[in-house]
Amino acid sequence: MAKVLVFADIKQGELKGSTAELLSKARSMGAETAVVAVGNNLDGLLPSLADAGSDTQYIADDAGLEVFSAGPYAAAVADAAGQFGADLVWFGFSESGKTLAPRVAAQLNAACATEITDINWEGGQGEITRPAIANKVMQRVKINTDKLVAVVRAGAFEADPGISGTENVVSLTPPAADLKAVIRELVSDAGNDVDLADADIVISVGRGAKDQAGVDLVKELADDLNAGFGSSRAMVDGGFMAHNKQVGQTGKIVAPSLYMAIGISGAIQHLAGMNGSKFILAVNKDPEAPIFNVADYGIVGDLFEVVPILRNEIKALRA
Repeated sequence: MAKVLVFADIKQGELKGSTAELLSKARSMGAETAVVAVGNNLDGLLPSLADAGSDTQYIADDAGLEVFSAGPYAAAVADAAGQFGADLVWFGFSESGKTLAPRVAAQLNAACATEITDINWEGGQGEITRPAIANKVMQRVKINTDKLVAVVRAGAFEADPGISGTENVVSLTPPAADLKAVIRELVSDAGNDVDLADADIVISVGRGAKDQAGVDLVKELADDLNAGFGSSRAMVDGGFMAHNKQVGQTGKIVAPSLYMAIGISGAIQHLAGMNGSKFILAVNKDPEAPIFNVADYGIVGDLFEVVPILRNEIKALRA
């Protein structure tokens, strides 16, 4: 039986949904599951860690771990992996996961794979599936080591609401501070926008918005739905949207329940960041726009006419 250790994705004191998704996949494989949580004041999260599907919870809880630091966090994950005897260590598709995975793999002398969308593991041998060349092909890669550290692409697995685990807490010795890199200041986005990575609905605006007035119009639709608000690269390059709002190959990868592409033509670089969405709605005045090739629903029309209609229909439904 394989042993899968999942890194708990914790943000602002809350356990994110990706943790349950990874644990659900592990249990569907018949694996023994554990989770490792690193941070400060984690006691309140213990029931959630078990409910997400883990049977053992490795906890590195210390005031010195309140702020993410790659060195100590990786050391804690490697410690948990060693105590658990993990064959597989999985991270969600987050900044911390992508930072930690290669460090942990190096410490465990394990293979490292990123952006995986599926995995088969039997008898200590495995094969992963991952997109390549901007999602133009899907690679099947054989793993030639008996251990694998992997970053799982957003939305690749689904959480099973019927699963649960058992509370079995193992306290880890807090790792030493990283003397090579010291965090002097943490600067966060002061805005109140919904985080794209966590949003169940994401609305992105593209070149069809033309100017700031068009961007503001689409933003109002996003606010109506309490949706994450993103954009294509064209709007970032044009100075209308911040880079942290860009969805695509060189931006963020999102996989919400609903993705709305407003005024976006659908270049391959943008599709690479959102084609894992469960449902895609596209609005574009060009009926030949590539975005319609991946959309579940499409509206051919000028966004300046369509968006007000959508807003009015949403208000009518809620009334």
